[in-house]
Amino acid sequence: MPTESPYLPPATQPVRGVVWAIHLVLPMLGLWLLLAEPDLNIEWHHNPSHFWMILAVAGVNVALGMLISEASRRRQDARLFLVSMVFLASAGFFFMHGLATPTIILPTGSLGFDLGQQVGLTIAAGFAFASALPLGERAARTVLSAQHVIRGVLVGFMIIWGLASLIDGLTPLSSPPLGGYHTWVAWAAVPGLALYVAATMMTFRLHRNRPSAMLVSLLTAYALLAETMVAGMSQLNWHLTWWLWHVLLTFAFGFVAYSAYLQFRREGSSAGLFDSVALSATVARIRQQYDEALEELVEHVRRGEPMAATRLSGKFRLNEGQAAVLDRAGQALANERELSERLGALVAVSAHTRVGLPETELLAGALERVRQAFGDVRIGLVSEGRTHIGSRTYTFDGDEPVRRGELLAFPLTVKGRPAGALEVPVGRTPQDEALAATLAGQLSLSLENARLYQELDTLFRQYMSPDVAQALLADPSQAALGGQLKELTALFADLKGFTSFSEQVTPGEIVEMLNRYHTAAVPCILDNGGTIVQFVGDALLALFNAPATQSDHAAAACRAALAMQRAAAEIAEEAAWQRAGDVAWPTFRVGVNTGPALVGNIGSPQLRGFNAMGDCVNVAARLQALAEPGTVVIGETTLKQLGRGAKATPLGRLALKGKEEKVAAYVLTELPQPLRELP
Repeated sequence: MPTESPYLPPATQPVRGVVWAIHLVLPMLGLWLLLAEPDLNIEWHHNPSHFWMILAVAGVNVALGMLISEASRRRQDARLFLVSMVFLASAGFFFMHGLATPTIILPTGSLGFDLGQQVGLTIAAGFAFASALPLGERAARTVLSAQHVIRGVLVGFMIIWGLASLIDGLTPLSSPPLGGYHTWVAWAAVPGLALYVAATMMTFRLHRNRPSAMLVSLLTAYALLAETMVAGMSQLNWHLTWWLWHVLLTFAFGFVAYSAYLQFRREGSSAGLFDSVALSATVARIRQQYDEALEELVEHVRRGEPMAATRLSGKFRLNEGQAAVLDRAGQALANERELSERLGALVAVSAHTRVGLPETELLAGALERVRQAFGDVRIGLVSEGRTHIGSRTYTFDGDEPVRRGELLAFPLTVKGRPAGALEVPVGRTPQDEALAATLAGQLSLSLENARLYQELDTLFRQYMSPDVAQALLADPSQAALGGQLKELTALFADLKGFTSFSEQVTPGEIVEMLNRYHTAAVPCILDNGGTIVQFVGDALLALFNAPATQSDHAAAACRAALAMQRAAAEIAEEAAWQRAGDVAWPTFRVGVNTGPALVGNIGSPQLRGFNAMGDCVNVAARLQALAEPGTVVIGETTLKQLGRGAKATPLGRLALKGKEEKVAAYVLTELPQPLRELP
């Protein structure tokens, strides 16, 4: 797969890089040509031109140095301070070199003023090299804490140099210029030249990582200053080679000044002219300040303050046009963020809606999330044909919202009928009303689903086991006819003596007796994970390990059977006490057996039911029929799965109806309770 070429900043793109290099090479080619052809290196002695050129360049340097120094103070940045010292050092010594112009102060100039420009450029080279270093936090703090000392030492040295060069006879620096070429003077420029080259390379690498026009101008200035020192090695005063280094020096600092001017015109403010030159930690801090300012602006806009950006104009030195643009940007960002938050609230309401969640909990959870995005949202449900929210009553004409001052109400519907109202504050944008209408539709759907599930849950749980109901709700395809072979434990129970009891009491008393027994028996089965398949008169069938999987289904069925007998005994005893001397209530007898069975939905496409068929189930029914009232009879397979601790009395091998071979049976009397997990 072909890959796109990486982006290169303007100064490092191949074509522009070549053009930039040519501009730096041309002065050196000119210097070589003038030195190689002495006839071309003519002499031009013009004192006023020299003096005013020096004065102009020194003034530019001082202005740039002060601007960068102010930026350093405002940003508390060590690199900006060092860069400012490059300009101030070169400005001071260059100005003293200008004072050496004959007839300005001294009739013939002096050695000190003649060498001053090389000394100043070397000192500036040291600051340039230090500024290009990747200063750490500790080094930066050290530089900033010593900045006044550094500046004071530099100014003091320049004053001493100036006095030593100006007062005749005080030092050798006040003697006339040397004139001609001197090797030691040329070699003295080498350290400064090396420092400028290193500073240029490090600044270029910094620009590669952080593209910036100001960094380009700075590295160009360092490169031109290096060439200035090369041109100054010729020492041919007033010749074209001598004027060349003056011109290069002018271009070096003029280039930085012009770049600063262009950036000032583009941004309309001087506050951030040199931010791109600062240390990485300072740049990160500035970006954080901008982020915080933008957040503050957005909060002001969201509170409805029309010119919130003016609060920041003083801090960031913005003009009125910039403040207005920033205010509009903040308004757009606030609207965008508000839109995102409201869309997120709609998604959250949808995700919060799930099967089985009560209506009150559904609405409370939705309101908590929605109020974060829409404000003071309220919901009122229909009561006695009316919808009230506080003291306000709402009636709707179709789906149209109703406005009450600064509030907008949307209808909530269930199955196309009014079910309530959603009240939201009036929004500021056209999208707000559409989002509120969408929210009302989402809440209507959630409310309808909650009520439908409540109806289904009530119907399902009253007519079938919860496990079967939950399985069908989660996967309706399970209601299809068919089944699978699965090991399970079947529990059959009926009431011994039910027929004779029914002959002696009224139908109402029969229903009362059955309901009381089943009310006690059903929790025993459900609490142990069983599924009640059917009630047939006084009998019931329950399955364990179907449809819900249970690893200890045999023990669970036996625990349920013993619990049923205990509950039935309490009911029979209570009934006997209430009906002293009257007809005795029947007693439960239970049969439990474990084995494979066909489990699934049995019936027809019009009417079906969940059931189990197989020898295992038939044996459980036969064991129940043989059980004495108040006992639990289990099969041999069930007993083996109970393990140690179960107490059972053998009944021997019994001949069961429909079975050719006899079946071992046991009366279960005691089963240890399962160990509970420690909290």
